[in-house]
Amino acid sequence: MALEAGALSVTSPLGGTMDTLGPDCVAETLRRRIESATAVAATHAEAVDREARFPGEAIDALRHARLLGVAVPRELGGEGVELAAILDVCYRLGQACASTAMIFAMHQIKVACIARHARGNAWHEELLRRLCGEQLLLASSTTEGQSGGNVRASAAAIERSADRIALERSATVISYGAQADGIVTTARRSADAAPSDQVLVVFLKQDYRLEPLLTWDTLGMRGTCSAGFSLRAAGRPDQILPEPYDGIHQQTMVPVAHLTWSSVWAGVAAAAVARAQLLLRHAARQANGQLPPGAAHFTRGQASLRTLLALIAGALRHYEAAKREEGALASLEFQTMINTAKVEASELAVATVMSALRACGLSGYRNDGEFSVARHLRDVLSSPLMISNDRILSNIASAALMSPLPDSPSAP
Repeated sequence: MALEAGALSVTSPLGGTMDTLGPDCVAETLRRRIESATAVAATHAEAVDREARFPGEAIDALRHARLLGVAVPRELGGEGVELAAILDVCYRLGQACASTAMIFAMHQIKVACIARHARGNAWHEELLRRLCGEQLLLASSTTEGQSGGNVRASAAAIERSADRIALERSATVISYGAQADGIVTTARRSADAAPSDQVLVVFLKQDYRLEPLLTWDTLGMRGTCSAGFSLRAAGRPDQILPEPYDGIHQQTMVPVAHLTWSSVWAGVAAAAVARAQLLLRHAARQANGQLPPGAAHFTRGQASLRTLLALIAGALRHYEAAKREEGALASLEFQTMINTAKVEASELAVATVMSALRACGLSGYRNDGEFSVARHLRDVLSSPLMISNDRILSNIASAALMSPLPDSPSAP
């Protein structure tokens, strides 16, 4: 299946797997819903970026298209679509509005964690039914205090009293926290637990209070409204996911985050390359077919975009295969692969947009005009920083030293 990025036809990260949804009419219906929401996101993208505001129109469109619960299993009220289809939505939304795409991606990461790791828990299963029925939007709170982006260490602990739990944490970033219907947060299991002994817990809007700590005035991804808050929450013990967070982190949080985020960045890159293509076609018409010097940068950008999409498709295939093998997701090989894929995808996305910028020249550098890629560049520059590539490479460095090198170019 091919997706249209403006005038540029590129391959989806899915590699055509949307067809696994079932009958053609089902896939076509989903496509129309995606296209409808994407069109709304594109219409308001410039204003969202300029005003650094939440993309309310686009999120309402996603709700109207009933896309927020699309990955929830059918028996819990969803449509049970595969992760491949979620990547497709991230990619398409990324071409339209990076902030909307990232919000959708982060929401789907939380849905995936709950759907996989809370089965049999009545509270969470009812939450998923409500999410599908009411199209609830879930935010994430994993960045905290001095630990920054180290999501495998929590300072704040769950406090228990009788049949209640409470949590107070200083969350330096909660993307769209003020606009979400619920927050999924990490925490230490108890006051005497180690920072790495964590749980994942869901609080709905009536369960918590947010007090602003930090504002969100950034270079790009401005519409994610990722401000900092003091989070004070209370609820029931069964709002804690029954599985320890370390398993959730390895099996779902990390791979789904890296795959969805990479698909968002690929969409941003595709939109930039599409603008470069349109400019070059316009220039060629004006010059009787003669291409300007910037055409060489377009060729490079188009090639790096295809490499980026192939990288995502390959990482997705590895994840789907590993899910079927006991212990494979926790293996050194898989964890190194999926983390390295995030690093490479983010670097490729930046390089792709830079090539598009050079192809467009001053027209791309401008903030106005149909060939501007300024917003795309500012948005995609967040990609090496969302869980810092330096942190990822540092964490996997010692593990990589223990891994054998491939025997040949054809080795896995």
